[in-house]
Amino acid sequence: MELLDKLTILADAAKYDAACTSSGLDRAGRPGQLGSTTLAGCCHSFSADGRCVTLLKVLMTNVCAYDCQYCVNRRSNDVPRAAFTPRELAELTIQFYRRNYIEGLFLSSAVSGNPDCTTERMMEALRILREEYGFAGYIHAKAIPGADPLLTYRLGLLADRLSVNIELPSEQSLNRLAPDKARSAILAPMGQIRDGIRLSRQELAKYRHAPRFAPAGQSTQMIVGATPESDLHILRLTEGLYRKYQLKRVFYSAYVPVSDSALLPARQEFKPPLLREHRLYQADWLLRYYHFRAAELLDETHPNFDPRLDPKCSWALRHMERFPVEVNRADYETLLRVPGIGVRSAQRILTARRCGGLTFAGLKTLGVVLKRAQYFLTCSGRMLEGLRVNSDGVLRHLAEQERSLLAQQAPQQLSLFDAAR
Repeated sequence: MELLDKLTILADAAKYDAACTSSGLDRAGRPGQLGSTTLAGCCHSFSADGRCVTLLKVLMTNVCAYDCQYCVNRRSNDVPRAAFTPRELAELTIQFYRRNYIEGLFLSSAVSGNPDCTTERMMEALRILREEYGFAGYIHAKAIPGADPLLTYRLGLLADRLSVNIELPSEQSLNRLAPDKARSAILAPMGQIRDGIRLSRQELAKYRHAPRFAPAGQSTQMIVGATPESDLHILRLTEGLYRKYQLKRVFYSAYVPVSDSALLPARQEFKPPLLREHRLYQADWLLRYYHFRAAELLDETHPNFDPRLDPKCSWALRHMERFPVEVNRADYETLLRVPGIGVRSAQRILTARRCGGLTFAGLKTLGVVLKRAQYFLTCSGRMLEGLRVNSDGVLRHLAEQERSLLAQQAPQQLSLFDAAR
C-alpha cells in the first residue's frame, strides 16, 4: 500500500481522538536538533499570540484485536485497514514538519496483536524521531492499557504528554460495550503515569539533566451520549480523576454513531449530543479554575445540565439567595461565583477598587460581561438603573443571550438548543 493511502486511512481513523490541548512545556531548539516546543501549542486551535498550531494526528494502525461496539476501528467493522512501520511514521512526521505543515505529533493506535507489541512499535517510531532525527517538537502519545509498565515508562520518556482513554463513564457500560477492556486495566497506567511524573519532578529538582517523564502531564477522554449516565455521574468521575490522578485535562467526546449495534442508540434517530458536550466542558472549566465542586453544580434532583444556560448561570439562578453581590466589598471567591465575571476580571476588580469605588461603567472596562453580571451585582448598594429582576425574566434573558452566543460560535448546536427550549 502506498504511504499516502496509509495516511488517508489512519488519519481519518484518528479523528475521534481529542487533542486540543496546550503543549504544557517550553523546550528551546538546540544545535543538532530539529524543532522546539512552547507553552502555547495546540491542535486545531490558536495560541495566545494568534498562531494556528497543528499536530499530525494519526494512528500507528487501525488493525484492532478488540471489538468495542462504539469504535469505528473495532475488529468486526468492515473498513480499510492499514499500518505504518515505525520508520514510515517517523519519516512522514519529519517531512511534514520540514514543510511547516505541523508543529508536533499526536500518536495513538488500535491494539494490534497485544498491548505490548503495539506499545513497542509506537516506542520505536518515537525513538527514531528523537534519537535519529533529533526531533525536539511536541509529541502526545496514547498509552495502551494492559501494556507492561516498563514499556509505558519508556514511552513516557520519549513523549511530552501521555494519555489513557477512560472510554465510558461507568464500569457497567464498559463491560457491556467493550468486553475486552477492564476499568482496572485503564486506571492502572493512569496511576503509573502520575507516579512517574511525580518521581521525575523530584529527580529534576536534584539533578538538572535527569530524564524527563511526560513533562506535559497526562490527560484522558470519555465518550458522552452512548450510554445512559447522567451529567452528575460524569462530573463526579471527572472530579475524582483530577483529584486522584492529577490530570491536566479530561476531554469529552459526543458520541457519533458508527455502529448499528443493538446496545447503542439507533443511528437513524440519533444526533450527536454536541450541546451536552459543550456544557460539560464549561462545567469542567468551573471545576478547574472557579473552585466549584461537582456536588454544587448538580445533585440528584438536577442530575443533568439545563441545555438553555451555561452551568454557572444555571447554578446562580438556583441560588438567588446569595445574590446580589456588592462588587466593592466581595472577596475573590465570591466574585468568581458571579456569572459574567471570570478569573481575570475578578483579579482586575480587586486591583481597581483599591483606588476607589467601582461603577457599572467601570466594570465593563475591566472585562466583566454586564449582560450576564448585571442581574447578580450591586455597585455601592445599587443595582443597574432601570433593571428589574425576577427569576423567570432573568432566565429568559440569559437564555436569549446564550442562543445569540451559540449562533456566533457554534451554529451547528442551535437546533439542539431550540429543541431544548
